[in-house]
Amino acid sequence: MRTLLAALLLTVGCTGSVEGSDDSLPASTTSETGSGATDTGTASDTGTATDTGLGPADTATDTGAATDTGTPADTGSATDTSVTTDTGPTGAGFATLVSKTTWEAMFPHRNALFTYEGMTAAAAAYPAFASEGTADQQKREVAAFLANISHETTGGWDTAPDGRAAWGLYFKEEVGCETGACTGYCDSTSTFKCVAGKTYHGRGPIQLSWNYNYGQAGAALGIDLLNKPELVTSDAKTTFLTALWFWMTPQAPKPSAHAVMAGMWTPTSDDVTKGRKPGFGMTVNIINGGLECGFPTDGRVKDRIGFFERYVTMLGITKGDAVECATMKPY
Repeated sequence: MRTLLAALLLTVGCTGSVEGSDDSLPASTTSETGSGATDTGTASDTGTATDTGLGPADTATDTGAATDTGTPADTGSATDTSVTTDTGPTGAGFATLVSKTTWEAMFPHRNALFTYEGMTAAAAAYPAFASEGTADQQKREVAAFLANISHETTGGWDTAPDGRAAWGLYFKEEVGCETGACTGYCDSTSTFKCVAGKTYHGRGPIQLSWNYNYGQAGAALGIDLLNKPELVTSDAKTTFLTALWFWMTPQAPKPSAHAVMAGMWTPTSDDVTKGRKPGFGMTVNIINGGLECGFPTDGRVKDRIGFFERYVTMLGITKGDAVECATMKPY
């Protein structure tokens, strides 16, 4: 995985409020206490909580989902017609599984950037997302994706109104970096050169970070994110495209999170030896295994699972197998 992630790993930011990220993903939001934003009793933060990706120096303690390397692997078209459960519009798998009403119920405290229309437009660009595998696997993939980006952007705390798991998609960018103060996310050795006056701190649902990650994502999506990184926090479709780009793209030797949840990944003998199994826990391992997997489940993973449990319940399915990653060795 590191061979591909060298240019796509996301890490922590320049502020102490955001945690660092593991070798492959963005770091989690504000000072992490197991779920993201600082537990202050009120969601008073103004940035996004988690930083994403991994940088030259992976020193932070928490990590979110991050950027991946390579180009998004589109695995097919939205051929599924058996799971038109909700009342949402027809189209890509996601839109048939989650209606706008359900979206609003899932994210009652979301930032205005994170619109249903933006998510469905981005999902349409990745027609394989939530469209492969069985009907339950499609719903479970949706729940897993939403749970991980919810953890990365959470504004919840233990006694929060509506519960901790109702505060996903609260922050849209790394806390403390909103005014351009976080200039440290620039790797001068990258072929994706930093642009004067631009910063590459954690932004969006996956907290895209570092110039090389903005460059790689932009190249894959056909969007100039090096010159216009602010699109990730101002354009609803673009912000979700960056998250789906990471989710759908394998990072050798890691599979894509999509392949894991869609039942398309078969663990190698090495994976089996190291306890890696298909399920939600494997998506956490892909996203931030170096900091969150391979040891007893801590607050960060519990927070991800809390969101996952909320969403599978709302979608009318079970959690499936291998929900935790405590026995999985990270890559």
